[in-house]
Amino acid sequence: MNIINNLDFATAFKDLYPELLKAMGTVLGATVAGFVLALVLGTLIALGRISKIKWLNGFLVVFLEIIRGTPLLVQLVYMYYVVPLILSLVVQFWIPDYQINFDAFTAGTVALGINYGAYLSEVIRSSIISVDRGQTEAALALGYTKQQAMWSIVIPQAGRIALPTFGNYIIMMVKDTSLLAFITVYELLLRTQAYASQTFLTIESYTLLALAYLVLSLPMAQVVRMMERRLGRHV
Repeated sequence: MNIINNLDFATAFKDLYPELLKAMGTVLGATVAGFVLALVLGTLIALGRISKIKWLNGFLVVFLEIIRGTPLLVQLVYMYYVVPLILSLVVQFWIPDYQINFDAFTAGTVALGINYGAYLSEVIRSSIISVDRGQTEAALALGYTKQQAMWSIVIPQAGRIALPTFGNYIIMMVKDTSLLAFITVYELLLRTQAYASQTFLTIESYTLLALAYLVLSLPMAQVVRMMERRLGRHV
């Protein structure tokens, strides 16, 4: 009962709310940038996977297995601490003593984009395959090149098919930005941890953290449901 009596949500909200608002900007920035990168990378991987270039297909299969076979947290840490060292070693063959460094936000955003791009590539690939081949043949008969038919006819339809799934992945990415705290990005989790360790308002702080993620995720979930219903009516 003493714990319940000592709860002070009013103080926690007053002190932590401004910090969480700032952190939401960081979360949304990482989500938008990471998802744009994931879409671009996922589309390129999907096109490579459906191409007839065997060595490219084999390389992409290995790449996807590595990304999907390792945890996102490990990839974040690797991107922040290891990749700059590897790039620095390569560059030093031409520019001695040159050092490459990534800031935590950039490293985290790139790692999120690569991780989600690997998963979105399969969504995009399956969506492209599901488009009726007759439409491509019709476009070729009208004088389109294969590339023009792919980008003008097939990919827009594949995007429409995959749109609800994209929405679900965006929501997942919002929640996965909490992992950026492990590479010192000052987002929601890290700001909450700092406040809770200073004030010992542990229950209050982490409850507000959970509510902050709900504030971000629930509207997105509603938008995804609306898109699914709208697309369902046009099928």
